[in-house]
Amino acid sequence: MPATRKPAYLEDFAPSAGTRAPRARFDSDAPALDLNGTWRFRLLPRAYGDTDGFEAPDYDDSDWEGLPVPAHWQLHGHGTPAYTNVVYPFPVDPPHVPDENPTGDHRREFDLPGDWPEGAAVLRFDGVDSCFRAWLNGTELGFSTGSRLAAEFDAGHLLRPGRNVLAVRVHQWSAASYLEDQDMWWLSGIFRDVTLVALPEQGLGDVTVHAAYDHADGTGTLRVDVAGSADALVSVPELGLVDAAVGVEHAVGAVEPWSAEIPRLYDAVVAAPGERAPLRVGFRTVEVSDGLLRVNGQPLLLRGVNRHEWHPDHGRAVPRETMREDVLLMKQHNVNAVRTSHYPPHPDFLDLCDELGLWVVDECDLETHGFELVGWRGNPSDDPRWRDAYLDRIARTVGRDRNHPSVVLWSLGNESGTGRNLEAMAAWVRGHDPSRPVHYEGDRDSSYVDVYSRMYPPHDEVDAIGRREEETTGDPGADPHRRGLPFVLCEYAHAMGAGPGGLEEYQELFARHERIQGGFVWEWIDHGVRRREPDGTEWFAYGGDFGEVVHDGNFVADGLLLPDRTPSPGLHAYKKTVEPVRVVPDPAAGTVEVTNTWDFRDTSGLVFRWRAEEEGVPFGEGELAVPVLGPGTGTSVPLPAAPAPPGGGEAWLTVSVHLGSDQPWAPAGHELAWGQARLPSGEPAQVSALSDRPTAPAPPPVAGDGPEGESAVRRDPVPAVGAANALFRLGPGILDAGTGTLCSVGGLPVESPAVDLWRAPTDNDQARHGVSVEVPWREAGLDRLTSRRLSAGWDGDAYVVRDRLAPAGGDFGMLVAYGWTAEAGRLVLTVDAEAEGEWPCTLPRFGVRMAVPSFLGGVEWFGRGPGEAYRDVDQAARVGRFTSSVDGLQTPYLRPQENGNRADVRWAVLRAADGSGLRIDGDPAFGLSARRWATAALDAARHPHELVPDGRVHLHLDTDHQGIGSASCGPGVLPAHRLAAGRHRLRLGFSEVAPTP
Repeated sequence: MPATRKPAYLEDFAPSAGTRAPRARFDSDAPALDLNGTWRFRLLPRAYGDTDGFEAPDYDDSDWEGLPVPAHWQLHGHGTPAYTNVVYPFPVDPPHVPDENPTGDHRREFDLPGDWPEGAAVLRFDGVDSCFRAWLNGTELGFSTGSRLAAEFDAGHLLRPGRNVLAVRVHQWSAASYLEDQDMWWLSGIFRDVTLVALPEQGLGDVTVHAAYDHADGTGTLRVDVAGSADALVSVPELGLVDAAVGVEHAVGAVEPWSAEIPRLYDAVVAAPGERAPLRVGFRTVEVSDGLLRVNGQPLLLRGVNRHEWHPDHGRAVPRETMREDVLLMKQHNVNAVRTSHYPPHPDFLDLCDELGLWVVDECDLETHGFELVGWRGNPSDDPRWRDAYLDRIARTVGRDRNHPSVVLWSLGNESGTGRNLEAMAAWVRGHDPSRPVHYEGDRDSSYVDVYSRMYPPHDEVDAIGRREEETTGDPGADPHRRGLPFVLCEYAHAMGAGPGGLEEYQELFARHERIQGGFVWEWIDHGVRRREPDGTEWFAYGGDFGEVVHDGNFVADGLLLPDRTPSPGLHAYKKTVEPVRVVPDPAAGTVEVTNTWDFRDTSGLVFRWRAEEEGVPFGEGELAVPVLGPGTGTSVPLPAAPAPPGGGEAWLTVSVHLGSDQPWAPAGHELAWGQARLPSGEPAQVSALSDRPTAPAPPPVAGDGPEGESAVRRDPVPAVGAANALFRLGPGILDAGTGTLCSVGGLPVESPAVDLWRAPTDNDQARHGVSVEVPWREAGLDRLTSRRLSAGWDGDAYVVRDRLAPAGGDFGMLVAYGWTAEAGRLVLTVDAEAEGEWPCTLPRFGVRMAVPSFLGGVEWFGRGPGEAYRDVDQAARVGRFTSSVDGLQTPYLRPQENGNRADVRWAVLRAADGSGLRIDGDPAFGLSARRWATAALDAARHPHELVPDGRVHLHLDTDHQGIGSASCGPGVLPAHRLAAGRHRLRLGFSEVAPTP
């Protein structure tokens, strides 16, 4: 390239030149040509001022490479992705950008169909990151910024019969990059569709639909405005509206309103002499009245998620089938709302929200978060030079998406501080679309918005806000306005790694306070980039994996879905928390309380089932007759008389709610909700209760190689140091008399149980943007405890080993007694522990770790499952009998961390392929995790594929864990879920399991 000077538009405050006014996106019978496909591509290291003639129709691009469009060039071997959360990856020197500015030149030849009409046409770019300049047949069309916003250029006068050439130069950095600091991968290119669209004479230049619903009388009104033809007509045949005038409000009589729960759409047609377009119309009215956000007169409860667009192979170039998968997964997990963080999504996504039913907060493509790191100095939000760019972005957001009934709030953007430009955006929205309220979280005083919104407030603050007793505004004059607004948590419950905890407690506040109208969990999906090793091993990269100098690590992995769209345990927990029907069985009273928590939908079409199980084995089931419940109503329904548990063991009743027929988003039988209760007629199963006393007298001492069983107990004295240790037998166990070490159970070699307080810290333990518990844990040395033997020997019928656990450098510790007995054919371990000294922190866990041979790869348990659970993220785990493999117990979070705990386990069996194995009983129940690597390896690994099996299965058998919380970017663990150092007791029984006959 001959010239290295930067083109002036790169550092210009102006958002564009040569683009058309924004308009709605709609399909019609006007000719359109899809220009997606393989384009010619070259990557330049800088933003050159000269083009080298690549825009000329006869330019030779034969030595260029092919690149798919839509795509990001970094995901196709041209440069590398980079992730930052807040910090700009270039100096904060607006509007200037670095000289090193990767620039992608794109060329696309296309043949104009022979029947293409003469006259006006536009080239539409639905998304280009971050700044682009376009030429058609060698003539410049203009330039545009606003990466996730549509841009259209007049093109009809430049089209030629036959061959045409479209050339596009895309720059990674521009002045607009200062407005797009949105906690995501920095990725460049033409990542959404490119389309050539004819504009017929007397066509539909633009279409605006106003479809309102009067909840008082159940009627609707419709007005369709058309720019382009005064002779356009609108028809909604189902409502008897045929060839009605546009620009006029029509009373259409009784209509079924649109809602996220019942997404009723009417097929309409708007027709002009030169163009005809089908529309899907949803009647609904959105307002803030009496301090509440209402749709069709009904206050909303948002059970939402924040959704970045992401695909592990394509980045933000998300295929439509993947968008549909997202919406289906949301609906199937009881999500009813989505905030399009932090930009308008591909318009196809909004079509799906209209069709399948989701409330949408449509957010403008705006974030200047990096200015916070410099004290908000120079923030564009209050700089008049940026005003046009701000207004341009909100105009393009509203202009494109205003016809979607799913959109109920316009959001001005995210984390952009405060200032006059944001206030101007709000005023623009009210002037151009007053049918929807305005949202923006970043200005605490909320003087120019219609909804008070916050990110990650702790529970006690949410409680105060719910009572309208929050702290006053910075500007006292704004306080009455804000105190009268509805409250929404636009982000809460940070779903990074294990967790998030605290969901249930938030939901209780939502139910308690009418003002608190729900919120949006951050966020929908981990932004992992799929990578493959030469041997085919697949893994997902996060920040820093591409050699970025400045990055924010795995903070980009904070979703309810893993990158391959596998639901995480957090999503299962959220589904349970926000279930639309609450069922609370009370077997003692013989009833089940049923509450419909939907805002608009009754329970017709739902099936209620009951199932009684003893230790997870069914012994009775059927359907419940539940009357149809209207929204927000409940009833008490009698339970049928279930048969008695056949074995007299622990029995549970589960009542579940299912779809009675296929729905567009889930098949018949899909489970919406469930509740469980212990049946009072069942006693704790014998296998899960270890008596406080031995069930048989202690056997006399015998030779160490004597027959197996309780009669084979050897009480040899502790050998002198250096002498060969003697072994003794307790039930199926063989122990070392000198150390009290368990050597085997039923001939199965084991690594002896030892008290463990450490877990591989979760992302929420680390709390990069909250209060860390990992730091005090490590400072206290809980990851490097040492053990000192105090005594070992017989104490009555028990062999007792007493140790003191403590870290180097600390004067606190824990006294631990391991008591071994033989009871009812089992080897029983009783662990009693008591903290001594002044402990500086909570405990990560309390339990024992041990190891068994790697061939014990199958797991069966009676307890809670089937998925992982921790004390503040356990709502999705139900009591039952479950099976898995050791590998299947793992949750492959992008950064390895504590995972896979199964809660309240009464008994578990580790099995080999022939059915033989080791059984573990607990009294009380215990937490179980099993993995093929030690905690130290889990703690040290950066990615799951780095974890290498070490030839053993490592077991953790715990009385409890510290809760998970949400402190990776939010509140920490609530007091009720913290694990204090104090007294702890654990009783476990070990027995052998014979091979399957």
